[in-house]
Order: sequence, then C-alpha cells, then structure tokens
Amino acid sequence: MDLLKKIKIELWVLCLAGVLLFIGLVGFGSLVRYELLAPVSRLSILSSSALFIAEIPSNLKDIIRGQSFNLQAKEQRFPNVSGFQGKPLEEVTYLLISRYDGDASRAVVELVDLRSFEVKKTWRPIIDEINELVDTSQPEFDKLEIDLNAKRYAILHPFLTDDGGLIFKSGSPLVKIDKNSELVWQNQEDAFHHSIEQDHEGNFWVPSYLYPYQIDQKYVGSEYGNYLDDAITKISAEGEILLQKSVSNILLENNMLFAINGTSKFEKDPIHLNDIEPVLSDGPHWKRGDIFLSMRHQSMIILYRPSTNTIIWTGGQRHMSAQHDVDILDDHRISIFNNNAWALFDGEKVDGNNEVVIYDFKTDSYSKYFDESLKQYDVRTMSQGRSQILDTGDLFIEEQNYGRILYFNKDGSLQWQYVNRADNGNVFTVSWSRILYKPEDIKKVRKVLELRN
Repeated sequence: MDLLKKIKIELWVLCLAGVLLFIGLVGFGSLVRYELLAPVSRLSILSSSALFIAEIPSNLKDIIRGQSFNLQAKEQRFPNVSGFQGKPLEEVTYLLISRYDGDASRAVVELVDLRSFEVKKTWRPIIDEINELVDTSQPEFDKLEIDLNAKRYAILHPFLTDDGGLIFKSGSPLVKIDKNSELVWQNQEDAFHHSIEQDHEGNFWVPSYLYPYQIDQKYVGSEYGNYLDDAITKISAEGEILLQKSVSNILLENNMLFAINGTSKFEKDPIHLNDIEPVLSDGPHWKRGDIFLSMRHQSMIILYRPSTNTIIWTGGQRHMSAQHDVDILDDHRISIFNNNAWALFDGEKVDGNNEVVIYDFKTDSYSKYFDESLKQYDVRTMSQGRSQILDTGDLFIEEQNYGRILYFNKDGSLQWQYVNRADNGNVFTVSWSRILYKPEDIKKVRKVLELRN
C-alpha cells in the first residue's frame, strides 16, 4: 500500500513537471517568434537570448560541417542546369569567376574564356597559411580560424592584376596573391568587405569596418561589436592605406545624422556599405576622383567628393530596396543592381524579382533594364548579387544566393547561364565574379595568360 502511494505521488510530480515544461516551451517559442517578427521591445534581451539558444543546434551543425551556411545556395533551384548551359560568345570575353567548389570544400577563382567556356587559369590560395600570419589579438580577427578557415572562406570580388595575381578579401584582411597563388602582401589594419574597384591612379577603393570607431562614441559607444563603422578606404597597389574615412562621419558632416540615427531604436548596422565606384573621368554631373557609394540599409546611392568632403547627390530611395553594385554607364547615367528585398512581417523577401535600375542625371529619371527577362528567369537573390551592362547593351548578372550567373543579349534573350553545382548535386554560391570585355581587360588577360607558366 505504501509503495502504491509513493508511486502515485511520483506520477503527480511527473505530470506537474510535464505541464510546467509545456508552459515553458510555449513561452520560449513565443519569445523566439517575438524576436524574429517584432524585435523592438522591452523584452528584447529575453527574446534575443531565446533566439540565440534556439540557434545553437544549427550553429553547432555548421561548425561541425566545416563550412559556412553562406557557401551553399539558399535553395536548390535549377535542377536541370549544371555548369555552363547555352551558346558561347563570339566576341573575345572572359569571366573571372569566384566560386565555392563544393567538391573540394574550398573557394577557387577561375579565368574562363567565354568563347568556349574553357577554364584558362585557376587560383587556389592556401587560406589557412595566410590566416596564420594574422594578428588574432585584434578583436576583428579573434574568430578568424573558426569563421574564415579554408573551408568557410569566400573569395569575394577578386581583382585581376597585371602580373597575374589577385586582390581579394572575405570580411577579413585584404590580401594579394601572385600568379601561383602565393601570398604577396596582406593588409590587416581592418576587416575589408564587399567590392574592390580601381581608380584612375591605379589605387583601389574597398569598404572596411573601423575599430576603434572613428565616429564619436556618444553615438555608438566604444566597445567592439556595438556598431559596424563602415569606411571608405583607398589602398595603394602595394597594399598601403592612403585614405580612410568613416561613412558615418561623412553623413554627420553633411547634415545627414538621420541616416544613422533616425529611428526609435539604435541600429548596429544602419549603413551597410556594399560598393564604392570611383569616377574615372570628368563629366557634367561629377568630377574625376569622386566616388559613388551604395548603402544597402538606407536603400540609397551617394555621390561623394573626397577632396572637399562633400556629398554632391543622393538618390535611389523610393526606387529601390537593399541594392548593390552601382556602375557608371556614360557621362550622365548610372546603373544599380536592385535586390528589391523588403523586410516583411514574415521575414525579408524579394518582391518578385531583382531589377537593374538606370538613373539618368540629365533627365532626373529612373528606368528598369531588361525587367521582363529578369522576371522570366526568376532572378531573385535576396542579398549580394551584381550586374554589368556591357557597351554592346548585353547584360551580365550574378545571382549570388543561388549560385547562378546569367548573360543576356542586347535584345533581352538569354545567351548562356552557369550554375555552380558540385558532383553531389548541391549548388554552392558564387562570390562577385567579373565580366572582362573592355580592350584594357582583354590586354591584361592576354598578358596574364602569357605569364601563367
């Protein structure tokens, strides 16, 4: 009898524990949902902590697997396409493709002749050896061996140099390797990210994150991780910093405080600089030495004059959302790759398809380029991505999130597409590849191919 009574008490306790556990799980799930859908709250500490705990299994899986979730396509689309599909080009044109090789579990860069789709040269930098030279006592790089080891490193927007080398980064130090993939120099002053573009003097403009922060700490504090202090950085061909300025300070000094502190909640990443496009020649609307800046989280393009610290023009808002990659087309037009991504109630999504938007300074008007073609082929990378309108009127598109590159003829028809599929069937990302078609590009490529052996 005493034994049965004891069992009944234990069952009662077990039932109570089950009820409390159920209530706790409901509450925990509610906090996670609240953080995802409505993060501005007095409960933000509790809800963000709940989300962190909920993501632990996914993050552990990612670490054990040894590659970043960013390097496998967000969705496995294009089931019938692998590699190049379509017709090669007739004109001399090359593709400098940066991609994650799912078979080798590492990033590679390939120079492809688009007249035959033949790979002419491949670079395979030894990332772990390069990382060993980085001072990981700097807070920017204290997790370098985990986050950006060889299996997790994306070679972002590599620039081909005249001597057959590459300049690149991955939210990391800026690196140059030679034609044999050996390290030439490495700038670890800050973490460099997104685009690399060359100016009329042969220097390079690269976005970077500043720490210690350049912007006054009254706005962002002083602790590392509080804020992403995006900067424009001019780098010499030898890897030396020639100029560096916080974009936040540029905005403040041009009476645009609202762009970094214009909401009811402090934002860690209010700017998100993703492209610096240098102006190479004077025109009626800009001067050589000016730069265009693409600020994703402001959905804004800025024309900035470093020589006078002056913002000459701002545009894009109300015509695009979360854009990347601004290019100069001629003396009065620019093009922008518009991700057309919006923060909706159930998460960030592309509203239909990506767009290539053209702004005409002469007429103060916006228009879309090949919009029907992008709709037809369902081009919709939510983040990253880039476009290039060639002098012929052809259009080059990189759909980064899904590991696809497309090339459209000037009539809007698809000439070819490429999908970065591994032998196991999975598609992996591409990382800001370049189309090389101008006379100076072809001259450089021919020189590089002569040096390859």
